[in-house]
Parts: sequence; C-alpha cells; structure tokens
Amino acid sequence: MDPAIKALVSITDLERLDLRVGKIVQVDEFPEAKKPAWLLSVDLGPIGIKRSSAQVTHYTREELEGRSVVCLCNLPPRQVGPHLSEVLVLGGVEPDGIVRLLLTAPDCPPGTPIA
Repeated sequence: MDPAIKALVSITDLERLDLRVGKIVQVDEFPEAKKPAWLLSVDLGPIGIKRSSAQVTHYTREELEGRSVVCLCNLPPRQVGPHLSEVLVLGGVEPDGIVRLLLTAPDCPPGTPIA
C-alpha cells in the first residue's frame, strides 16, 4: 500500500459523504465471494438494516455481531456474487491486507451521522 497522501479534496467533497454509525446485527457466511468475506447485516437506525460484503474474516462471527462500526451509506449498491452490498463498512487496511474495523463511541446509537 502506497503511504503517499491521495489527491486533496474540498470540504464540499467531504460533506457529500454520508458516514454513520452502524451496528452489526447478523453475520452470515458468504462462500460465493471471490475473496473470503462475511455477509453483514448492519442496523443504521432510521435508514433500516442494510447488507454489506466485508473482507474481515479474521474476525469471528461472535466478535462481529453486536459491534458498532463506521459506515459509508451513500455509495451506489454493488452486486457481489449473488448478494447486493448496500453499505461500505470502514476499516484501516494494514500492509498485509488485514482490515481492522473502525470503532465508534459506545453510546452512539445506530444511524448517528458522523461529522
């Protein structure tokens, strides 16, 4: 992974991103994925429950269920195998490719906008 900073964006670009707190409520196996992944159901409060294909298989199902995560909610849905991924769950990508999920404050309810 290139450590260089990507192209600069404006505050207007940033304001277009709909980042919210989500809570993982269900974790399903996803054997059809090209790369190992879980199929997550994420509660986003008033937006509802959305699905996400997430390459975070180093986490167990038990570690993921009930976890609060940071989600990008306004990307177009993406077909991943037979499933539609509707939200992007964000994490830090380590040099070896492992994704470490971003944490939220424990008292933020699902759907809370992130500024």
